Amino acid sequence: MTPLAPPVELASVAAFVAQSLPFDLLSAQEMDVAVGALRVSYHPQGERFEAACEPPGLRIVRSGAVDLRASDNKLLDRLGEGESFHIGNLNAGEDSVVATVIEDALLYLLPDATYRELRAGNRDFDRYFSRQRSRRLRRAARYMPDANPLLAPLRDSMSTDLLCLPPHTPVQGVAIAMAKRRVSSAFITEGERLLGIVTDRDLRTRCLAAGLPASTAVREIMTPKPEGIAADDTLFSATLLMTQRGYHHLPILDGERLVGVITTSDLILARRNDPVYLVQHLSRQESVEGMVELLAGLPDQLQQWVQAGMRAEQVSRLLTAVSDAVTIRLIQLAEQELGPAPGAWAWLGFGSQARGEQLLGADQDNGIVIDDDVPAAERGWYEAVARRVCDGLAACGYKYCPGGIMATTEEWRQPLARWQDTVARWTRTPTPAAVMRVSIFFDLRAVYGDDSLCARLQQVMLERASSNTIFLAALAANALASSPPLGIFRRFVVDRDGEHRDSLDLKKRGVLPITEIVRLHALAHRVPAVNTSERLEALAAQRHLTIGDSRNLADALHCIQQQRISHQCGEMAAGEPVDNFLNPRRLPRLAREQLRDAFTIIDEAQTAVRQTYRAGMG
Repeated sequence: MTPLAPPVELASVAAFVAQSLPFDLLSAQEMDVAVGALRVSYHPQGERFEAACEPPGLRIVRSGAVDLRASDNKLLDRLGEGESFHIGNLNAGEDSVVATVIEDALLYLLPDATYRELRAGNRDFDRYFSRQRSRRLRRAARYMPDANPLLAPLRDSMSTDLLCLPPHTPVQGVAIAMAKRRVSSAFITEGERLLGIVTDRDLRTRCLAAGLPASTAVREIMTPKPEGIAADDTLFSATLLMTQRGYHHLPILDGERLVGVITTSDLILARRNDPVYLVQHLSRQESVEGMVELLAGLPDQLQQWVQAGMRAEQVSRLLTAVSDAVTIRLIQLAEQELGPAPGAWAWLGFGSQARGEQLLGADQDNGIVIDDDVPAAERGWYEAVARRVCDGLAACGYKYCPGGIMATTEEWRQPLARWQDTVARWTRTPTPAAVMRVSIFFDLRAVYGDDSLCARLQQVMLERASSNTIFLAALAANALASSPPLGIFRRFVVDRDGEHRDSLDLKKRGVLPITEIVRLHALAHRVPAVNTSERLEALAAQRHLTIGDSRNLADALHCIQQQRISHQCGEMAAGEPVDNFLNPRRLPRLAREQLRDAFTIIDEAQTAVRQTYRAGMG
């Protein structure tokens, strides 16, 4: 090993180290200590660092590249500029990890005594080294600002002035009590157990309008077993739940004990940038033009959400709730014009809408499933609805699907039995082109109508897919078609010419491989969840993926989506068209390293897919 040089020039090193994880967590005084202790050394290609190497300490790669390998020569990590390793720590449990210089390297050495002193004095700095490399992504999410009030816990905003009454109370007594307390809801309880809820609207529609006597017991008109939410959940969680379910009052629970209530008035506060306001007003529009006018402010609202610290997965769920509200209102307007449906049916959302992962600029991906009892002569009603809804969605900014995966196409508007036959055909003869075209269908959700039709279709889909190794292999090949944009030494691979020169496609090279890998595992193991994070949680809970692999993929997805949303917000602010092409050189160093970690996790997950489904791939 080359002897250590004298202390390095502090100013030139400080700027470099300050941008390297996790030195950004140090105070100015701690940074002075760290930089003052550093030594620089040169190491040629092929030099190795093992458990007993001297001198001990943390080594930071200034230039070059280093491989970390286990005793079986399995590559654990590849470190580049700004990344660090402590070979003694890596071998704390067993003397097996070896670091090998694979490209001539300059390393900064932080002597072991100083390294341990900094860890002892800085909890966050210490935590970084207690966790695996992929946990950096989780740290990045954890330290995002929480300035957005929607991220505050419900217990800070809920009303605790609750009116609780027994189930035998006459409805007149309930109305008198509500008027006296000046509240819009009453909770029907037995001891501390919540039995139901009654609101002003219930008194009007279920009692007065129905002509029931004032002596009717409140249990007869209450909403039984109302859905609740935990007091430690966020205003965002309540907003999303109330938006999706159409609730105006939501009980707040501490375990099974009722502790408060949150209402739409608490959430909205007459602010147009509230997502609840937007969704509720979309549901009241009487024309497509009214919805278009409301949605015109959505890009500005998105920028406000992101600037206030809202995380990528929360933004995408809210944008999906907006697209759901637009779709539902368009269907309702079509029903007003065309009359009621001839029979049971459901409007299906596919792809990112089904997963709850939409962003701005999403294409339409939808279909219709019709009850088998509807006569063929009456199915024209569903085609008419499809045309009105898809045209309305296009007017609202949801582009027509270039591949025609829309309810206006007969192939995507079928009775349940024909859908089930179609699924059987797709899984029986999975040509690569067909799999690529229809894989989006395997993420599906009922946006409107009879949920049971969607559930029955999904059940057949899971049964057919999970039992067909050839089909799973075809899905695996599709998941492997786009490799992450990393080359040798973890350098980014970008387009070299054309419109997107020096950029990489975050959607094609990052988001889609993750969603396709997770969809593959979910179908193989009959996991009914559709949202990617929920699928990962279910796969880990059922031990089809390790907890570590599940979390790593979730972290990678959130990291890439966060960069994608931030990039698009920057384009909107500049008045430019929104796209998915990011120039990594424009990112801060820490963000680049997090993005590298995310793409590395995708590469590892693709390797696992190749090994797991190789037998069916031929």
